[in-house]
Order: sequence, then structure tokens, then C-alpha cells
Amino acid sequence: MKSDLFASENLAQSAAAPGMTLQNAKSVKYTVNGEMLARQGSMVAFRGNLQFERKGQGIGGMLKRAVTGEGLALMSVRGQGEAWFAHQAGNCFIVDFEPGDALTVNGRNVLCFDPTLSYEIKMLKGAGMTGGGLFNSLFTGTGKLALVCDGHPIIIPVTAQNPVYVDTDAVVGWSARLETGLHRSQSVGSMIRGGSGEAVQLMLRGEGFVIVRPSEVTETAAAH
Repeated sequence: MKSDLFASENLAQSAAAPGMTLQNAKSVKYTVNGEMLARQGSMVAFRGNLQFERKGQGIGGMLKRAVTGEGLALMSVRGQGEAWFAHQAGNCFIVDFEPGDALTVNGRNVLCFDPTLSYEIKMLKGAGMTGGGLFNSLFTGTGKLALVCDGHPIIIPVTAQNPVYVDTDAVVGWSARLETGLHRSQSVGSMIRGGSGEAVQLMLRGEGFVIVRPSEVTETAAAH
């Protein structure tokens, strides 16, 4: 059988080492040898001896459940084998953390990550005013984190002299050392995303960067 479908770039190859790699722009392959963590419902295929477990509220060394304003929850994948992860054909990116690195990520953009990374669920102060709150995960440690993003992300440098204001529905993540706050602007309410009245943006100030997706459609809205 012949077809461009079977082009070499579409074929899954045997992994040379454990861990995550990009299968293609829309999916991540993780060669599991022990344990890894992923967004519930993001596994699209697997082979080998793997067990999938929903992570509930934990005690001691167990992973605490991660629930964000978008309803994200995590699962653990244990055993030996290979698994592929994707979410709504979004673009996938792998972030490699070195000692001292810290990144705050919107929960809806987390795809999967190494168990060597630590994370803490935080709610942006005052974000309850935006409807459901703005929950984010602070990732630290060493290891890899796979992110998923609608479209091609925009990376905007942030400086102390030039704070950046971001639509709360479009923010993917930002340097953890940045100072954050909510900015309400009556004047631009009708200019952003076709809205009207008061607009609320996430304000970031300091030295670092912010990652923005070129889409403001929430998953809840897209599902209807």
C-alpha cells in the first residue's frame, strides 16, 4: 500500500532513551520507564505495559489533584512502554527545566511532564473577579514539561519599564519571577475580543517574558 500518509515523518520510531520527545508539531511521545504525569484525557495511543491512574487528593508523597478554572485534572502513567499525548490538535512544545528555572503556566496549556518537576497550584490574587478565578501551576525543579497551545505562541519580553497587559483568556504562561496583577480598563473594553464595557487584563511587570496564544476562545465556549 502506497500513500503520502506513510511518509517517514509520520511513522512512530522506537525510542533511543526514556523521556519525552516531539512526535510531530501536534503530539508528544513519552517513553515511560517508571512514571510520568499527564493531563487527563490527553493520551491518544500507547504500547507496552502501562497503567493509567487518575490522581485524586493525595497525602504524604502522593500527587495532589490539580484542578484549574478549566477543570484540568492529572493522571499518572506507570510501567514500561510508550504513550502519545495531544490535545485538540494544538501545537506542542517541550520546555527543558534546569536548576533554578521556574515557570508559571495556565493549567489548560499543560500536556504532560516529568515526575522530577515540582508544581504548586496557585490562584492569581483578585482573579476571582474574572469569573471562576485564574488558576495556574508553578513549575520548578529539573526535567521536561510539554505545553500545548492554540496556534503559534507569541513570546513578549517584559521589563520593569514596560509592563505587558494580556487577555486572561489568551495567556499561556510567564516567568515566575514577574510581578502580576489585574488591570481594569474601561477605555479598551470594546477593543479587545469584540467585548464591551470594562475589560480585565493580566498585568505583568519586572524582568522576564510572557507567552500568549493567538486565540481567545475558551474550551468551554468551543465545546458548545
